[in-house]
Amino acid sequence: MSATIVEVELPSEEFALSETLSELEDIEFEVERFVAHDADHVMPFVWVTGTDSDRIEDALERDESVENLELLSELDGEWLYRMEWVDHIETLIRILVEEDGSILAAFGDESGWQLRVLFAERDALSRTYDYCREAGLTLDIRSIYQLDDGREGRFGLTDEQQDTLVIAYERGYFDVPREITLTDLADELDISHQALSERLRRGEKSVLKNTVIIGSEDE
Repeated sequence: MSATIVEVELPSEEFALSETLSELEDIEFEVERFVAHDADHVMPFVWVTGTDSDRIEDALERDESVENLELLSELDGEWLYRMEWVDHIETLIRILVEEDGSILAAFGDESGWQLRVLFAERDALSRTYDYCREAGLTLDIRSIYQLDDGREGRFGLTDEQQDTLVIAYERGYFDVPREITLTDLADELDISHQALSERLRRGEKSVLKNTVIIGSEDE
């Protein structure tokens, strides 16, 4: 089975640097590279963007999730740090280690963390989702795609499928009773009745597969 990449969002309080993100609203973190010694100690290289370097460093030094903070480079409004994360990371990192998952990218700001994670197989993603849910972590899956299929959008939808589902919803196609027929909707989209039917079915299947099913495949 092809390797699978998932993009997820996670509340800042459930991952590293939550205290700093809570204290400094104008700060952003972008992880350059992860080095994991074990599930309890992760040493990322992190680009930090903000307006006040002194406040940023003070906040990071007080943050309980951070140890061994070291400034490596400084640019205009950006600072590259090597730091060790030791708190609020154990559960997620341990699960990823057990399922052979790799964090490819991570971005954090006041709204939370966005992670891009690579799994060798889709089943590992399903198990990770279940484990995180059982551990009380809130993973919001934004996108799933397989490397040999090319990237798809949120919930595995192509742009065409997403646009069609949105228009169908806005026109009342999913209402009971329906406010527009499949034929009229097909005319509006300038496609055949059959093409619209197939596009809707594929789109609905992708949404179900990447929302309802992703958390229950192993149940």
